[in-house]
Parts: sequence; structure tokens; C-alpha cells
Amino acid sequence: MTSLRRIQKELTDIKNKPIEGVSVEPQEDNLFIWKCSIKAASDSPYKGGTFHFKLSLPDNFPFKPPTVAFTTKIYHPGINDEGSICVSVLRDQWKPAISLSSVLDIIQEKVNHPSPDDPYEPEIAAQLKDDQPRFLAVAKEWTKKYAS
Repeated sequence: MTSLRRIQKELTDIKNKPIEGVSVEPQEDNLFIWKCSIKAASDSPYKGGTFHFKLSLPDNFPFKPPTVAFTTKIYHPGINDEGSICVSVLRDQWKPAISLSSVLDIIQEKVNHPSPDDPYEPEIAAQLKDDQPRFLAVAKEWTKKYAS
């Protein structure tokens, strides 16, 4: 199965060249499901927090993108209540040549540097744009409550 070979190669690449602040743990009995986490950067509104998510690879990977679902609550304009993250590379910008370590890099960047553009949560995005101190206070509060 091509998908499985590609996934094994991707895992080997990530193990050989780990991404700082990101951990990846494939399910023992199913390499198509990875438990991942991101430790927020020190310059992030979420510093001190570790955010867990599940990366699920479709049977026809790499021709279809993985799906990502955060299991740790996060006050973020690009991540909704269900844990979905708004990243174009996981939607309409997907290409089979994109490596999973690139995907993890993009997710890490998105988590650490929230942007009000292309939001899943318009209210949070508006707050980030119009009342940044309030946004930062709530982000910090949620990080302490859910991600410490």
C-alpha cells in the first residue's frame, strides 16, 4: 500500500529531524492516526501551554490532506470549538508533495502566531484586531486552565 510506505517514510523523516516543540506519536496499531502536541513558543500568547491534537491520515494519503482536530481547548481565531484548525494547506492548497513535517511546521506557526485573517472564530479574530490586550488576557487564562 503506497499510503503506508509514504507514512512510514514521513515518520522516519520526523524522527530523524524532529521539529522543536512538536511531538508526534503514531497509534501503535494504526499508523494513519497520530497523537501530536505543540509546546507553545515563549513569544506566543499561549506560552507555557502544551496543545494536543490528533492528525488523521486518509486511506488515499498523500492524494488527500490529513485532518487535524485539537483536543486541548484554545482561545484562538483560527481554531474552532470542535478543534478544527483553519489552514489552507489542509484544504484547497493541499498537494501530494507536501511533507507532514511541513504540515506540522505550519500548524505550529499558526498556533504560536494567531492572525485575525481567514478565521474560524470571527468574534475572537475581531477581538484580536480591536482589543488585543483583552484577547491576550483570555488566551493566557485559557492556556493556564486547559493547556498547563
